[in-house]
Amino acid sequence: MKYYLIAGEASGDLHASNLMKALKREDPDADFRYFGGDLMAACGGTLVKHYRDMAYMGFIPVLMNLDKVLANMRLCKQDIAAWRPDVVILVDYPGFNLKIAKYVKSRLGLPVYYYISPKIWAWKEWRVKSIRRYVDRLYSILPFEVDFYARHHYAVEYVGNPTVDELAARPFADETFDEFVTACGLERKPIIALLAGSRVAEIKNNLPLMIEAAEAYPDYQLVVAGAPGIPPQLYAPYLQGHRVKVVEGKTYRLLQQSRAALVTSGTATLETALLRVPQVVCYWVGGGKLFYKTFEKILRVPYVSLVNLIADAPVVCELLGYRATVENLRRELASLFDEENRERMLAGYDRVARRLGSPGAPEQAARSMVSALRG
Repeated sequence: MKYYLIAGEASGDLHASNLMKALKREDPDADFRYFGGDLMAACGGTLVKHYRDMAYMGFIPVLMNLDKVLANMRLCKQDIAAWRPDVVILVDYPGFNLKIAKYVKSRLGLPVYYYISPKIWAWKEWRVKSIRRYVDRLYSILPFEVDFYARHHYAVEYVGNPTVDELAARPFADETFDEFVTACGLERKPIIALLAGSRVAEIKNNLPLMIEAAEAYPDYQLVVAGAPGIPPQLYAPYLQGHRVKVVEGKTYRLLQQSRAALVTSGTATLETALLRVPQVVCYWVGGGKLFYKTFEKILRVPYVSLVNLIADAPVVCELLGYRATVENLRRELASLFDEENRERMLAGYDRVARRLGSPGAPEQAARSMVSALRG
């Protein structure tokens, strides 16, 4: 069968590539065409557009690149219509993908599956109407989403969380601290990991705060997890005058050797939790206190980090908006070095892991997709 996949950023590329591998096992004749990245390209098929040419975040960047956004959308629609796949599989990236879903369903009459729901439970809940109308099957990777969609009279299938699979399969699970620091040219000092996001704007806003806060602890070395698709030279301006190293393509290896971490919101918070590293979640945005208080009223959930959302409890500290200051980061980071606080957070991590369940998310999703397509 012919599968058309659309992933618009690095995390989507990763999850879609693992889904493609699972689809190949279920359907040896699977033929792929996609908007995605290098990991998907390594699975075969045809890469039509790379996500690096699509990942515009926020109102202003989208507006400034509106001609490119619209051109990408036209290309995607035309390419799907010309190729006529058996199914279109959307991976997160709602601003783009829900418009494609509407076109594919209403104009082409093709099946539309969604793997990894957009986070409409946080805000823009009205998008559930588009999902009900244009998405035939939705495969959830977050257990609390089942109840959320049930309240909107839409049945979704929880297939497990792909982060559990990725961590279970990591080849360096037994690597020692000495082996890691030697391989990466690091010092033999405990590590504070800095995960400043996967987009340029996130790094610009958060990395300087993280470095200034963590430098208050000279007994630790600061190591930045280089994000996929971000060139090393982009980090350089933020590192000048600081004893900070960047490690590229080794985020899991870095985390499993770290004593603590400062992490922007997103999947990285869940990865950090499953690797049992105490963390502070921080996400700075401009606009000040008034802007953030307004945003809080729009937000439909009590937490922002996936860790707290899955646990349904404040397992990790969230410093968001105007609360993401150097002083607050330093204070919360210090609490991570207290053994009682660490043990309390690790117990919360255990609760998260139990709720996520066992590995097998891509395989379960692929089995369900192929079975539904074959009728």
